[in-house]
Amino acid sequence: MPVIPASLTYDPITAPARELLFRHASYLTDEESHLLEKACAYAFRAHDGQTRKSGEPYITHPIAVATELAKWHMDIQTLCAGLMHDVLEDTDISKSEMAEQFGNTIAEMVDGLSKLENLKYDNKAEQQAESFRKLILAMTKDVRVIIVKLADRLHNMRTLGAKSQSSRVRIATETLEVYAPIANRLGLNHVYRELQDLAFKALHPRRYAVLQRAMTAFKKNRHDVIDRVLREISLRLVGHNIEAQVRGREKNLYNIHQKMLSKHLKFEEVLDIYGFRVIVNSIPACYAALGALHSLYQPKPGKFKDYIAIPKSNGYKSLHTTLNGPYDLPIEVQIRTRKMHEVAEVGVASHWAYKAGDSVEDETTLRTNQWLQNILDLQSRSDNAFEFLEHVKVDLFPNEAYIVTPKGKIITLPRGASAIDFAYAIHTDIGNRCIGAKVNHIPVPLRTKLKTGDTVEIITSPNGKPNPAWLNFAVSSRARSAIRSYVKNTSRNDAIALGERLLAQALGSLLPKEVAQSDKLKDQYLHNLQNKDQTLEDVLYNVGMGLTLPVAVAMEIAELAGNHLDGGEVKLNPIQINGSETARVHLGKCCMPVAGDAVRAVMVKDQGLIIHRENCPVLLKSEPEQQLDADWASLPAGVEKMYDAAVVVSSADAHALLASMAAAISETGGNIASVDTLSKSQAGTEGFIEFRFNLNVRDAAHLQAIMAALHTIPQVRKVQRV
Repeated sequence: MPVIPASLTYDPITAPARELLFRHASYLTDEESHLLEKACAYAFRAHDGQTRKSGEPYITHPIAVATELAKWHMDIQTLCAGLMHDVLEDTDISKSEMAEQFGNTIAEMVDGLSKLENLKYDNKAEQQAESFRKLILAMTKDVRVIIVKLADRLHNMRTLGAKSQSSRVRIATETLEVYAPIANRLGLNHVYRELQDLAFKALHPRRYAVLQRAMTAFKKNRHDVIDRVLREISLRLVGHNIEAQVRGREKNLYNIHQKMLSKHLKFEEVLDIYGFRVIVNSIPACYAALGALHSLYQPKPGKFKDYIAIPKSNGYKSLHTTLNGPYDLPIEVQIRTRKMHEVAEVGVASHWAYKAGDSVEDETTLRTNQWLQNILDLQSRSDNAFEFLEHVKVDLFPNEAYIVTPKGKIITLPRGASAIDFAYAIHTDIGNRCIGAKVNHIPVPLRTKLKTGDTVEIITSPNGKPNPAWLNFAVSSRARSAIRSYVKNTSRNDAIALGERLLAQALGSLLPKEVAQSDKLKDQYLHNLQNKDQTLEDVLYNVGMGLTLPVAVAMEIAELAGNHLDGGEVKLNPIQINGSETARVHLGKCCMPVAGDAVRAVMVKDQGLIIHRENCPVLLKSEPEQQLDADWASLPAGVEKMYDAAVVVSSADAHALLASMAAAISETGGNIASVDTLSKSQAGTEGFIEFRFNLNVRDAAHLQAIMAALHTIPQVRKVQRV
């Protein structure tokens, strides 16, 4: 595309929009203004002839987006990206052509903002999820990408009326679920509030209109009270020699609506719909102002929050307090410095507005960068765009709790987070090796929910590993993605290792050792497969998962070696079981085998090897070709393995009977995991009772010794293994 002269004539419709943009961008240097004019002309030519649903020239939209960015005092590269954010997506201009004109940085930003329209997807949802992933990953490289996107979404929401009803609902829902929370996470509070209200208006236009009328009436009816509070606060601060600006602050309609729904209130019952903001010159003045206001109006207990000492995860700082005002009207007051106010309104965008070439990153930018790094971690652990989107959504609704480490460091977690979330927040390795926790110096289960102010210590072990059950109570995206990733990878590795064992065993039954271990034969086997992309790991994984029988693979390899079996039976050596369960080797819960039992293994699709006692009904019902001989491997010297087992004891009821049974089990070195009373009678005879003991034993001989000890109790009639 040729260079377009800056003197390009604008039509009467677009000229005012362009003039407004340059008026708000007056902070730019002359050189930057020239580049902005060039970008404006470039976008004008690229979108020439295109119109919006409203009938307006399309160029009015990117100019409006750039104008919004200029209001936030964004840098020239961001303004140019805002002007050209739809050029690559909606025109024939390529990324390389744009880079020639405006440099790689601007071209990369615009590319990150472009949706994935030209690729084939199974459905619209998949396309949207992939486009969102592309946008978020572009944001991790340059956060200005998402700032442009938020300005884009803000203008689209303001002009949503031209869209169809279904489009309005879809876009508004997406805004509430994704873009408004992102704005909040980046600290762009005014964008966050406006996006919420615009989405609320699109989704529930009648409710919005009713609340808007009620809000207007409230301000009119309470005008005298509001003016009185403003005056009294100002006078009290002046009396304490505190220089401050005092402003009124409305709650947005969406939040009022949500409060009415959650607490089943009428509008007139929502008393705290109006608040006040006090802006002072320094942090000490914040606390001085707080004291002055607490002496003016009585503070409500439990309604004070110090976000200066403990900022929110998006860098937001302020003091929040709720006071009993005139006529018992609750008054919410925010107290902050001017700098805090700037950050509160434009969040991470303030880095470009106020740093002016300073390379030192402020706290908000550092916190944002930490979040972006977390996003990259989520991406690396997500299998697909849907899973990634789920993790990001979880991360966007924190409703935070502040937890303290033993060394006094504050960790921010989502409300409802457990000790396992805390462990992963410290470091992924800590989470993976976590075996226990202490909250306020008291040992607690890992599922224990944490609350603000808790001091938490994590106990780790080199042998610790994530448990899939943790997903039932882990709430943070970092913890959930790490657990899923570990379980997924471990499961595959275990399946591959099992498949390798089974295939090696089968090959050893058919071929001499040196032939069975030949990599050349395995390569030839892979070459002959219909799926040419399948690797040896894939084959071993399928064997370990029970999707492919090891004998079938071994016989094909034996055929390649010239050993024609003519359908003869292959007898495999018993597979060695060491009693340690993995993701692909399980001891059957139905019969609870222990070392020393006669056992067999069953290959179960998608589960791996299940070890059963030889008389187990489940084993007897399985297909013979799925069964493998199995035997117990010897444990290394000094290593002791405990197995789950259960016995049912039938006995005449007697005083201290349970204590006698427990003593008998203990004396034989057994451990009682739990005990259940099954019945109060036996065969219709009163005075009999049955107990089920769930035990931990070393082997079958140990279990027999426990059963013999129970038989020595005079009242015991029968001891039967489950």
